[in-house]
Amino acid sequence: MKAQTYELVAGSLGNMQLKDKTIAAPAPHEVSIAVKAIGLNFADVFAIWGLYGATPEGTFTPGLEFSGEVVAIGNEVEQLEVGDRVMGVTRFGAYTTGLNIDQRYVIPIPEDWNYEEGASYLVQVLTAYYGLKFLGNIQEGQNVLIHSAAGGVGIWANRIAKQYGAFTIGTVGNANKLELLEKEGYDRGIVRSRNFKKDLDEALDGRDLHIVMECIGGHIFKSSYNRLAPQGRVVVYGSARYASVGKRPNYLKLIFHYLTRPMIDPQKIIEENKALMGFNLIWLYQQADLMHSLLRELADFQMPKPLVGHLYDFKDLKDAVLMFQSGKTIGKVVIKI
Repeated sequence: MKAQTYELVAGSLGNMQLKDKTIAAPAPHEVSIAVKAIGLNFADVFAIWGLYGATPEGTFTPGLEFSGEVVAIGNEVEQLEVGDRVMGVTRFGAYTTGLNIDQRYVIPIPEDWNYEEGASYLVQVLTAYYGLKFLGNIQEGQNVLIHSAAGGVGIWANRIAKQYGAFTIGTVGNANKLELLEKEGYDRGIVRSRNFKKDLDEALDGRDLHIVMECIGGHIFKSSYNRLAPQGRVVVYGSARYASVGKRPNYLKLIFHYLTRPMIDPQKIIEENKALMGFNLIWLYQQADLMHSLLRELADFQMPKPLVGHLYDFKDLKDAVLMFQSGKTIGKVVIKI
């Protein structure tokens, strides 16, 4: 199979070049996929910049999420057939029109979903669900604060929290996104600002704060943590304040944010009876059986389709990455092939 693949040496989006490649026949446990859509994630940006710890050394192809059609199968593959519409996750390599992947990392797309929706599901819904259920230990009727509430993880986190009857507060970077939060069923929406602490108190209106899905950092993180009730939990799955728009990182900004990052004293965690946990989906990639178990549980919720907020052509992938960095997106940013 012939394919076109974006490759680069980490450090700058400008290093990324489109190459023609020949995809070998699949190994016995693999399937060959003609990729139809690619989902963008923040990990892609940090991997391209070389700031993600899991970034491969040397030349690599970014991308964690895709959908497509099975065009060949290995002789040990039993659950999939040629012609199947599938969505999948990969530990890098998704910025391509074709790939081989272990059968464990692809699943069928629901019949009423298109390819773009299929490429908008796995990474972000697994992050939201694992964060809320297994780290946040969400319980019926709790109060949950969700940052980047109009993004892919934020939308899924709210939908999942609502399955537990949670009171949800979402934060966004600008007021234009508040309408989406209302449509998605958030109970309160906050535009992040220097008044965040006061705004959060008003949104909670005397309620305890049990769980925070955190991906911003800085004073937003610190105020969220400070507002936690005893036995409350902050689940950190990203740090968007380190992002900026551009082909290369803004190193002065990175250094400033790093040196001024909030510090949490472990002794105070004990005294205040709070928890702070981090999650990286790359770890879950190594636990394929757990990943499938989570997806079966999620299927029982019968939630709405993924929200595709922005659609770009494959040739415009670099533009899509720059747009994704801007913080102006809603839902999922998807590349169509």
